[in-house]
Amino acid sequence: MAPISLLRGAVLGLAAMSLFAAYDILVKFLGSSYSPFQIMFFTSISAVPLVMLQMALDPAPDNFRPKLPRWTIARSVVALLQGSMGVYCFTVLPLAQAYAIFFTMPLMITFLAALFLGEKVGLARAVAAIIGFAGVLIALDPGREALRLDHIIAFAAAFFGAVSYVIMRKTGHIERPAVLIIYPMLFQLVAVAIALPFVYVPMPINHILLTWAMSCLGIAGTYVIVAAYRAAPSAVVAPMQYVQIFWAAIAGAVLFGEEISATTWFGLGLIVATGIYILTSARAQDAATATL
Repeated sequence: MAPISLLRGAVLGLAAMSLFAAYDILVKFLGSSYSPFQIMFFTSISAVPLVMLQMALDPAPDNFRPKLPRWTIARSVVALLQGSMGVYCFTVLPLAQAYAIFFTMPLMITFLAALFLGEKVGLARAVAAIIGFAGVLIALDPGREALRLDHIIAFAAAFFGAVSYVIMRKTGHIERPAVLIIYPMLFQLVAVAIALPFVYVPMPINHILLTWAMSCLGIAGTYVIVAAYRAAPSAVVAPMQYVQIFWAAIAGAVLFGEEISATTWFGLGLIVATGIYILTSARAQDAATATL
């Protein structure tokens, strides 16, 4: 793979993760007042006009029929599990802690991609991923706050997120980006609509507009991340998730009065360092392969 393609994948991954960080910050803001299911419902229903517009502008026959229906169903279920657990965790955990756990996703993706997609990892990169996971445990700073069920749910959400990205990587060269977005979104909309009557709280118009903004951020981020995974391997794109911690630090301090301890910063530093190593080693490996 050409270096320019690797660089394009990395830049697109960086942009996508910044969009997702903005989405998460809005989740944190709205989560203090509403159930995760209500947030997910209004975010999904806000996306319907955008999807209808897309379908109207692209009316080719079978345009939105999945070519791999089983994988589409699997990713829809996995995305629902990740989304509901993720929204919940961002509402109950400090942003830095939530991100520290979600930073295990690139590490999980690295191993899952090797296991199911045949992507090469190598011993050094595997060790780096393990060190990154140790950094996550340090970043959680268990001596400062006891680990609880919320943290376990966050780890589960990270795992389902990794599975979703691996499925996206497997199907992204076959399915159209619209298919990768529409079906998980519709599946989520139906599922959370069933739960909505039990958790509904009236929302003012400004909060409804925020859910519309979340829809735009989520759809844009998904299109960009699909393009990133088409341009570069998982080991290159996945570490770009680490940019989210800088947004978390700013938003946590300014909007939510959260502080990041020195231990947490040290753990995050380990995670970022191993992510950078995985990125550079992947680029070096591809460059060496291209010269053979």
